[in-house]
Amino acid sequence: MGAVCCRPTPVDFDGDVSLFHFVLLRCVGKGAFGKVRVVQHKQTRDLYALKYINKTKCVKMKAVANVIQERRLLEEVDHPFIVNLRYAFQDDENCFFVLDLMLGGDLRFHLERLGSLQEDVVKFYVAQLSSAVEFLHEIGIMHRDIKPDNILLDERGNAHLTDFNIAVHFSERKLTGVAGSMAYMAPEILAKRGYTCHIDWWSLGVCAYELIFGRRPFRGRTNSDLTYSISKDPLKWPEDAEKKCTRPGMLVIKGLLDRDPARRFGCKPNGEGYQELRRHPWFKTIDWDTLESKEQIPPFIPDSKKANFDASHELEELLLEDNPLKAKQRKANQDNLSAEMRQMEEQFTSYDFKKMQRRSYYPHNQQLISTATATSSGLASSRPATPATDLRPENGVAIVRISVTKLMLMLSIFYPRMDFFASFSVGVLYLMITRPPLLPA
Repeated sequence: MGAVCCRPTPVDFDGDVSLFHFVLLRCVGKGAFGKVRVVQHKQTRDLYALKYINKTKCVKMKAVANVIQERRLLEEVDHPFIVNLRYAFQDDENCFFVLDLMLGGDLRFHLERLGSLQEDVVKFYVAQLSSAVEFLHEIGIMHRDIKPDNILLDERGNAHLTDFNIAVHFSERKLTGVAGSMAYMAPEILAKRGYTCHIDWWSLGVCAYELIFGRRPFRGRTNSDLTYSISKDPLKWPEDAEKKCTRPGMLVIKGLLDRDPARRFGCKPNGEGYQELRRHPWFKTIDWDTLESKEQIPPFIPDSKKANFDASHELEELLLEDNPLKAKQRKANQDNLSAEMRQMEEQFTSYDFKKMQRRSYYPHNQQLISTATATSSGLASSRPATPATDLRPENGVAIVRISVTKLMLMLSIFYPRMDFFASFSVGVLYLMITRPPLLPA
């Protein structure tokens, strides 16, 4: 009888998508009010990235509109070099984005490890990302936050643009709102006289410079200094620039970092700017047709034997998460919701890429977007990662209880890396620094 009582509830895969459809695996990232973890669809066994956003934190940070806008924009997007939305849903506590899984890590992670990247590698990324940027502009979307942190690699080494939290639709009317990461902002944003989608090409130029030379082209100790540098300082090259980058490469970067949007590479109307960029001598080794079909072999392939992300995210999830993520049935009574919670309830709608056609919520672009195609992963399934500890302060002392099975799960975070003990020590030190209330001296 006990076996009958403990039998899991069957999952209705024909109904609306929910967290019950997925097995929860390791945590690989953390944002302002949410986390990212690997999940596996129980029916198809495909692996995805689950980005989940806590509703209460979202309301406190006044980010409800951004989350809803990101959800709607992602439904329009389907491109080989963008991290595409596959499912969207919510429960009483969180909003969920299920996205293409990128196991190669982000370019910030690799840049910090390597210091800089080879020119041929960066050229390959710029080619792929320029294809993604042109696609977005064709459907009336500007990203506004292109930077190494938002460029993810798949396991084969292809670059993908992600994080549409501040992306917006645009029209002929210029925008004036300041948004993005200042070091990557185009000068016309900082001038506050209006800007268009041309800003994305500038940001791509900053990324290219930083990836090749290991530092950004414009710098300042304060926001005021940085604003002046972006707006006024001449573009300078490091003393060893010619050792790291060919002249054609520097000409492309210089063209992307032209302060005049009319002259900036990629910005000519009707797609001519993008075609001009493709024809540049720097890209003569790029076969653009096989590039977009991902037939070309990337020049840099991430190490599949190492975790290409910060393992401290998983350690913190295991040790300190007071409310670990798990599938829960929704409450029937939703009458007492605040206005913001009600807005998320009604406007963060469910999405299933296998059952629904992509569409636009933008009034000027209501036509159906492309029908999404399924991508399957051949990776083997893994057991779900469950909380490993109960860590709460009691009489000023933190109590930690870790079972043998859960300790093995913690070891698996770093396996097969040889520097486990060093990594574990760094992880614990990280937690002591960032979460002192839970780890008293």
